Amino acid sequence: MRMLLALLLVPLAANAAEVAGVKIDDKTRLGSAELVLNGAGLRKRAFFQVYAIGLYLPQKSATPGGVLEQPGPKRVAIHMLRDVGADAFTEALADGIRANHSEAQAKALEPRVGELAAIMAELKEAKKGMAIALDWQPASGTVVVVNGAPRGKPISGEDFYRALLRIWVGDKPVQDDLKKALLGG
Repeated sequence: MRMLLALLLVPLAANAAEVAGVKIDDKTRLGSAELVLNGAGLRKRAFFQVYAIGLYLPQKSATPGGVLEQPGPKRVAIHMLRDVGADAFTEALADGIRANHSEAQAKALEPRVGELAAIMAELKEAKKGMAIALDWQPASGTVVVVNGAPRGKPISGEDFYRALLRIWVGDKPVQDDLKKALLGG
């Protein structure tokens, strides 16, 4: 009987990912849409583990273009593995945006990066154990969700959300092996 029960449970566990001890669900719900885990990975800085991250889409895509151009809601789920000050967190995101855009494009995105910075500044710190979701909700914009609660007002423009995604899956990702992992590799 135990063997049968164990065999029944194995397929369920195989669908979820585990990154640095953080369980990342194979599916999530955003509004009325069910999203699937496209990939998950670990952000490292020097020898520090900074966060585990999962990318959720309406359907899986193995290419950056497929991720960026896919219509519908999306979620980047970040699980903090260490404390990071709000300024450092926001500056790292801004650096990732600048690395993947022309100077003019990055300049055009600055006001919305400022909106994100203001939301993060209210938190003061992205603390170890905190769950931060960056959700694209087509009807409202980019919504920052911290430990399950929306923070600040939605940030307008799908171009802004795509800019955020390019941090991890763009031409100059924050970390090459993380890009590969988020693309399901």
